[in-house]
Amino acid sequence: MGFFGAGSTSSTPHDASSEGATMTSLDAPAHPSAPIPVQGPAVGDALRVPLGESGLRVFPLVLGGGEFGWHVDSGAAHAILDAYAERGGNALHTSDGYSAGRSEYIIGQWMRARATRDQLVVGVRVGTNADHPGLGPVNLIRAVEASLTRLQTDRIDLLYLDATSDTKTALEDTLATAEWLVDAGKIRALGGYGHTAAQLVEARIMSSAGYPRLTVLDAPYNILRRHDFEGDLRLVAGAQNIAVTASQALEHGFLTGAHRSRDRVGSTVRGVQLAASMNRRGTRTLRALDRIGAELAVPTAAVAIAWLLAQRIVVAPIVNAFAPSHVEEIMQGVGVRLSRTHLAEIARASE
Repeated sequence: MGFFGAGSTSSTPHDASSEGATMTSLDAPAHPSAPIPVQGPAVGDALRVPLGESGLRVFPLVLGGGEFGWHVDSGAAHAILDAYAERGGNALHTSDGYSAGRSEYIIGQWMRARATRDQLVVGVRVGTNADHPGLGPVNLIRAVEASLTRLQTDRIDLLYLDATSDTKTALEDTLATAEWLVDAGKIRALGGYGHTAAQLVEARIMSSAGYPRLTVLDAPYNILRRHDFEGDLRLVAGAQNIAVTASQALEHGFLTGAHRSRDRVGSTVRGVQLAASMNRRGTRTLRALDRIGAELAVPTAAVAIAWLLAQRIVVAPIVNAFAPSHVEEIMQGVGVRLSRTHLAEIARASE
C-alpha cells in the first residue's frame, strides 16, 4: 500500500540487429520538444543545515528506511534512495529493528553500489532488535557492531538511543558505553528517541561530567500529533539547543491526502493506523492542507512537511517513502514557506 499513486515507466528494447538504424538514431539531432538533460549537481546539494550541535550538516528532510524490507523490496528501495540522492538529499534514517535489520542491509547494499557513503549522514536507532534488545552495555555494543556490518560501513554518523526499549538500564551506564563507542570512532554523534523531559535534563547534567551529549531528538510529531511533544519535552529540547528530527511526519501517510475512506484502507496494521485519523478533525485538517496546497501549487504532503519546518525547533523531518514519485512530492515541502495566515488556518482546522 503506498501513500500516493505510483508513477509508471516505460522502455524500448534495443534491436542489436539494426546497427545502421541505431547509428542514424544516435547521430540525429534531438527533437526540439525533448527534455533538457540534467547536468551537474542537484540544486539540493547546496542546501545543508546544521543538525543542532552534533557537528553534522544535513538536507532538511531525512529519508526514512522504515518501509525497506517490509512493504518495499530491495530494488524499489534502491530506486527511492536514488531519487532522494539525485535531488540533493544526504540524510538517511533507519533502525536495527526495522524488518529485523533488513532495512540496514538494503541501505548498506545501496551505499556500496553507489559509492556514496562519504556524502551521507546515516542515522541509526538501536534498542529494538530481538538479538540485542535494550541499551545495556553489552547489547548496545553488539547492536552497533551488527548495524555496522549490515550497513557495510565503519561508522554511524548519528546513533539514536531508543529509551522505550529499556526501562531498567541506568542512563549513566548507557552513556558510558556510548562514550566508548565515540572514542572508538564507531559513532560520531548521539541522539535520543522516546526520552522524557526529565531524562533529557539528567543526560545534560551527565554531559557536564564528560559523558557524550544527546544533541538530537527523534520525536513523533506532526500536525495531528502535537500534544505529546508540545509541552515540557519541547521546552527542554529548545533550552538545550537539541535538534529535533520529527518522525511520523505524515501520520502514517494520512497527511498525504491519499487515504480518506475507512472502507478502502483495510484491516492491516497500516489500515488501522490510517483509520484512527479518519474523523472530523482529520477531515478538517486535510481540507485546510488541500486548499493551501492548491494555492501554492504543491502536493498536500508538501504542505504537511512545510508546517513541520515552520516549527523552529524541527531541523529535518524523517519521512518514509514507498516509491520514487513519493520522494519528489515530499521534497517539495522543503521549498514551501507558509505564511502566518496559512499557519493559523492549519491550527484552527487541527484543533
